[in-house]
Amino acid sequence: MASVSGCIKYSMFVFNFLFWLCGILILALAIWVRVSNDFQEIFSSENLGSSSYAAVDILIAVSAIIMILGFLGCCGAIKESRCMLLLFFIGLLLILLLQVAAGILGAVFKSESDRTVNETLYESAKLLSTTVESDKQFQEAIIVFQKEFKCCGLVNGAVDWGNNFQQYTGLCECLDTQRSCTYYNGKHVYQEPCISFIKDFLAKNLTIVIGIAFGLAVIEILGLVFSMVLFCQIGNK
Repeated sequence: MASVSGCIKYSMFVFNFLFWLCGILILALAIWVRVSNDFQEIFSSENLGSSSYAAVDILIAVSAIIMILGFLGCCGAIKESRCMLLLFFIGLLLILLLQVAAGILGAVFKSESDRTVNETLYESAKLLSTTVESDKQFQEAIIVFQKEFKCCGLVNGAVDWGNNFQQYTGLCECLDTQRSCTYYNGKHVYQEPCISFIKDFLAKNLTIVIGIAFGLAVIEILGLVFSMVLFCQIGNK
């Protein structure tokens, strides 16, 4: 009868223990973001709030699944339980297939997602000129973004602020001689709207997400191989 390889057994345990720890870290981060005051201020607008909270809730759910899979993998390896290893294999395979499906859908509907981002930004630009108290937090968040990236407004420049332009001291004030400035309502302001910077920011972060997803896919494939080898060895013991 073939024996169970100690190397594969404990490699499987260490792999899943790290997997479980990653789940805890992601869960803690997601919960912190969910209850963070800064997050609620930035994404409190009607346009951005629901989708942003949904994304965080999905992250919480995914991290919980990762923790469960990590637990199954650890216990399955140490106790040499074929049932746990099989559940781990199926769960990890489903996650890998979902990642592949998400990547394919993301590539197919890229133009659609670009259109959605544009529509969201154009709708959000309307919030800059309102005097509704609930939109103040969003306006203040955009002011911080403008100072950081040296831009003005979301889509049409300083015009986006409407009558609120005079309400905020130093709004869009152009102090950088290396940047293109324009004259608006008696002030030198940044000419370029922030929409291009936001799109660049999203594109850079999307690249990071794709890189992380690819790295996770490699790790998941290794986990599938280890769990199936261990599953077969236990069956042949």
